Amino acid sequence: MGAGVVEATGASKERTIGRKTVIGPRLHRGCFPASTGAMIRLDNISKQNGHQILFIDASMGLQKGEKAGLVGPNGAGKTTLFRMIAGQEQPDDGQVTIDPGMTIGYFSQDVGEMSGMSAVAAVMDGVGPVSELAVEIARLEAAMADPDQADNMDALVERYGEVQGRFEELDGYALDARAREVLAGLSFSQERMDGDVGLLSGGWKMRVALARILLMRPDGMLLDEPSNHLDLESLIWLEDFLKKYDGALLMTSHDREFMNRIVGKVIEIDGGTLITYSGNFDFYEQQRALGEKQRQAQFERQQAMLAKEMKFIERFKARASHAAQVQSRVKKLDKIEKVEPPRRRQSVMFEFRTPPRSGEDVVSFRNVHKGYGSQSIYSGLDLRLRRLERWCVLGANGAGKSTLLKLVAGATEPDEGSVAIGASVKMGYFAQHSMDLLDGDDTVFESLDHSFPQAGTGALKSLAGCFGFSGDDVEKPCRVLSGGEKARLVMAKMLFDPPNFLVLDEPTNHLDMATKEMLVAALAQFEGTMLFVSHDRHFLAALSNRVLELTPEGVHQYGGGYTEYVASTGQEAPGLHPG
Repeated sequence: MGAGVVEATGASKERTIGRKTVIGPRLHRGCFPASTGAMIRLDNISKQNGHQILFIDASMGLQKGEKAGLVGPNGAGKTTLFRMIAGQEQPDDGQVTIDPGMTIGYFSQDVGEMSGMSAVAAVMDGVGPVSELAVEIARLEAAMADPDQADNMDALVERYGEVQGRFEELDGYALDARAREVLAGLSFSQERMDGDVGLLSGGWKMRVALARILLMRPDGMLLDEPSNHLDLESLIWLEDFLKKYDGALLMTSHDREFMNRIVGKVIEIDGGTLITYSGNFDFYEQQRALGEKQRQAQFERQQAMLAKEMKFIERFKARASHAAQVQSRVKKLDKIEKVEPPRRRQSVMFEFRTPPRSGEDVVSFRNVHKGYGSQSIYSGLDLRLRRLERWCVLGANGAGKSTLLKLVAGATEPDEGSVAIGASVKMGYFAQHSMDLLDGDDTVFESLDHSFPQAGTGALKSLAGCFGFSGDDVEKPCRVLSGGEKARLVMAKMLFDPPNFLVLDEPTNHLDMATKEMLVAALAQFEGTMLFVSHDRHFLAALSNRVLELTPEGVHQYGGGYTEYVASTGQEAPGLHPG
């Protein structure tokens, strides 16, 4: 279900891991000195998947109360590391050590199948006997309300009393309330909490799986991209929850701000090793860049020295009078430990071509009314977007953020009033369904070529490279692309022949941090108008110069960007105040 708990029990048994035999409790792989204080420790682990070597003699430790971010490029082995700590995979060599009796909750992106119970029951499921009793109570209540079960009523009532009594002993009603509190924090309405979890979309099922782990409050949490699929309000709630969590936390996230505010150290997977940095994500990046600069300088100094020595050897190797000196220098070079140059992270920047200039008025809303059924979304909305303005739209789930963008893009019509697009406006609209419009049989290159047949192979391969498709990646069929790869391809197609008005609905969903940074840098140079929805606070702060706030009380406009909005309102999202 994308979430699970494993527990290190006290029962000892012998296990062989790789070439090492260790004795210890279940999940307690090897021993480490008590002085380390680490609840979770990896010692000299090696792991290979097929022909790919993921780890070579890699080590790390995580203590109670520590919150660490796990980083590394796609395919580096982050999920494999989680699975080894959770006991779902074994290292080929080395030791994974978990404190005896320690419970670990593991949230992954693979939620599995869920149906036949309410979201609340699904969250409580797996917390122990309480969850089983809750399911039985619900079953008995349904049976007692069933006329066909009238003959069994005495037995049902008796059993209901027994189960309810045991449920109360285990503080089950408090657990139900806590489950609802967690779900509410993740933006579930009461109706959605009590509805069949099987009818939820993939993104909402992810939230149910995440809520299970949070409700369990295990000693250690492994969270693989918990910030995916969350709106801004849920993200801020989760951030606050994790700050207060007192266990050991190891997580990945593509959200820079989220990572910065939670973690106190960063563990990087780099070329099969694990390197630990103290500090948050920004500090890790600074330290990594400084380390690379120092290694590069050291490498260049050694190369210069080697070149000088080799020049001497080449010049005098044929002279008998210098034979001893030449031999001495050859021996010296043989003993020198060669400095390796730093591994360069490939990053390609996308540069906008200058879009055609639009008129000064880009979009005008006049007395717009829009609703769905009995629910009114907009009632008499007046709004004007002018050239070079960059509007971010804030509002809770159901406030009408995507509806506003659809009205602008012509994907839906107002019930009353008008939405007028200005003169010479060339719009680019990115919506989540845009990714479904890719032809699965096309390769990445063919998809770009069909959109821009006049562009030429070199220009399109360069474009693909900017959006993370290098080498053979351009030959991948669209049907096998991940969500992030599809988003990058759609973005590349939209931005190559640049519009002068960008309408973006959650453009950073599915994107890794490097692609987000590239996109922010590119959009900062964009000479056009923007209207966008995003739950990424770094993206909001870097690109907005206007804020449209949608609240139950009405629509509010702010003249500054997101940073000014936070400063003036004291909140990071509508209705949320700093705790």
